[in-house]
Amino acid sequence: MFHLQTLRYSLFSLVLGAALASCSQGTAPTVSDTDTATAETPAPATASDNAVTGFEVPVEYYKLDNGLKVVLSPDKTSPIVTVAAYYNIGFRVEPKDRTGFAHLFEHMMFQGSDNLGKMEFIQLVQKNGGVLNGSTRFDFTNYFEIVPAHKLETMLWAEADRMRGLNITQENLTNQQGVVKNEVKVNVLNQPYGGFPWLDMPQYANKNWYNAHNFYGDLEDLDAASLEDVKSFFDTYYAPNNAVVVVVGDFDMQEAKTWVQQYFGDIASAEVPPIPNLEEPRQEKEQRFTKDDKLANRPALAFAYHMPEKNTPEYYAMGLLDQILLQGDDSRLHQALVQERGYAGSVDGGINAFLGNMFNYNGPMLWMGSLIHDENVAADSIVSVLDQEIQRLQENGVSQELLDLAIVKMRSSLYDQMGGMYGFGKADLLATFALFEDDPERINELEAEFRKVTPEIMQRTLQEYLRPTNRTVLIVNPQAQS
Repeated sequence: MFHLQTLRYSLFSLVLGAALASCSQGTAPTVSDTDTATAETPAPATASDNAVTGFEVPVEYYKLDNGLKVVLSPDKTSPIVTVAAYYNIGFRVEPKDRTGFAHLFEHMMFQGSDNLGKMEFIQLVQKNGGVLNGSTRFDFTNYFEIVPAHKLETMLWAEADRMRGLNITQENLTNQQGVVKNEVKVNVLNQPYGGFPWLDMPQYANKNWYNAHNFYGDLEDLDAASLEDVKSFFDTYYAPNNAVVVVVGDFDMQEAKTWVQQYFGDIASAEVPPIPNLEEPRQEKEQRFTKDDKLANRPALAFAYHMPEKNTPEYYAMGLLDQILLQGDDSRLHQALVQERGYAGSVDGGINAFLGNMFNYNGPMLWMGSLIHDENVAADSIVSVLDQEIQRLQENGVSQELLDLAIVKMRSSLYDQMGGMYGFGKADLLATFALFEDDPERINELEAEFRKVTPEIMQRTLQEYLRPTNRTVLIVNPQAQS
């Protein structure tokens, strides 16, 4: 399945994981899945590597009269289709006194609709040879099915049925409150390193509540969610004008358009409130925090730097610096912390690490890394190595040769993502580019954007965004009895 933390898994992780266990995935939530995909050490870039490829993802993009965004991307490679419904609401902007509500609502979406009773959606997909899942991320909630190609109409009908009318009952709400609270207990409260660093770090590094709250949910807030809260949330955010439906795979274009119009076209739109102010202040001083963990038996450390604004030259430069510093066994931090000094067995992270990738978010974000290390290694020693590697790039500059190598790695990661999970990786990018930028064609422009980055832009990004004063360090202090 996706290499994401548990939050992105819903009730159906085990189903999907078992079904796909035999296939090899090349992606990291996220796609998630491929956010932090690693690559083997690349060969030196050649002239052909540097030429923009002729590969292009076919994209048909349009909107229904009710505002629903539709992206169709045919791919005749295999006789399967991926249907994905993405809603432009994530845990970042959930109600302030209802932490964890967006994730709780994701669970509610599988409790039945007008024509499908409890668990019947899942059974419909499974009995037709398919797999399904859903997840809650910073800025969206998604649901998808991967099925044999001839079942496309059935899946479009089923997704439209729950968009049209969810079975919202007190029994279902009480049941799913218990399920989500149990997830929090199992995956965070009663787990060594629970929430580290994917849930913890945003709360320490950010200042704006929308970026800095416990998005998995405080138990009291989860208990406080009412039936009226659920109905209001559904009516407001799960409307067609706040959603995109993506179809990727082996299908007839005209048939798909007919079915989308037939099943989604008459669903009423809603008045969607504007996104609140998500801005983060410029960080001017390093922050350090320590978290005691009664279940951990080894110390751990995470670091995070605030990212440049999305889609700026510096944003793409940070993607390449991530490849140089953190991704793969050839990365500077893996070499320095793991290979040379043996401080830890691995160092992990990335942009939007553990909950997505550098493309599928729509607000302030962190570049983050973490490691569980030996007891005899001081936190300051790890931070010192981090500083040394960043300073080495600042002082020596990023040569064109190093930049070319980073582009090779990024390109490999990007195409791994696009080809991952039977088309879902491609669907994820198409959906989020449609949701956030109204432009799914951006999927075909990414490689060119990275190739625009120059050594000068890399140097500017290093100086402004990888400065110590833009950093937050979180240290886990183990408390378990040895």
